[in-house]
Amino acid sequence: MQKSEVLAQIRAIGIVPILRLSSARDAQAMAEALHSAHIDAIEIPLDVPDAVSVISNLVQRFDDKVLVGAGAVLDVEAANTVIAAGASFVTSPAFNAEVVKYCNETDLAVFPGALTPTEVVSAWKTGADMVRVFPCSALGGPNYLKALKAPLPQIDLFPSGGVTLQNAAAFIEAGACVLGVGRDLVDLVSLREGRADRIAERARLFMELVRDARGDAPTPPPVVVRTR
Repeated sequence: MQKSEVLAQIRAIGIVPILRLSSARDAQAMAEALHSAHIDAIEIPLDVPDAVSVISNLVQRFDDKVLVGAGAVLDVEAANTVIAAGASFVTSPAFNAEVVKYCNETDLAVFPGALTPTEVVSAWKTGADMVRVFPCSALGGPNYLKALKAPLPQIDLFPSGGVTLQNAAAFIEAGACVLGVGRDLVDLVSLREGRADRIAERARLFMELVRDARGDAPTPPPVVVRTR
């Protein structure tokens, strides 16, 4: 899939779940549950066990039906490794100019982390496709994002860290392009209880909040799957 298509799909979904899970089996089951709710972009952080193999396995399992990205990519070597594994995009909690430049050279979508206005502008000027504002909740969540967006309307912001059902709509209304969502959506307890339907239902709630905050038309109802 071309970079422009990857970016269009991620923007359309509006949510990227962060699958910080301990096994490839859990990651695949979680991805299946989210896919059933039409959330077809997921992130596997490189600080989880055997993350590169998990990325590779999910890419093979879902092909282009689900975008599989790599998180916590801190250097060019790591970026090269996840590209080889088939990652569709790269994110990071911090800004590394060399990683951004490398991803641009290889035509891979890249969302580096930043927090201050200076960091956000530096990441954008280096070639970030979106700037991941992390940890956004530490400086006020939606209110901080709104303050950033006011003088920087041309920069697509991707808040992460502390995004929940309670504040998802507020983040979109504050100017977020996409939301990075962790534990409030990626529910390992429900997964291991075989309740993928609960995860899918929560995913639908997130999607509805994003859609309503944007003023979008409703999406078709998803097919709910269960795991054993």
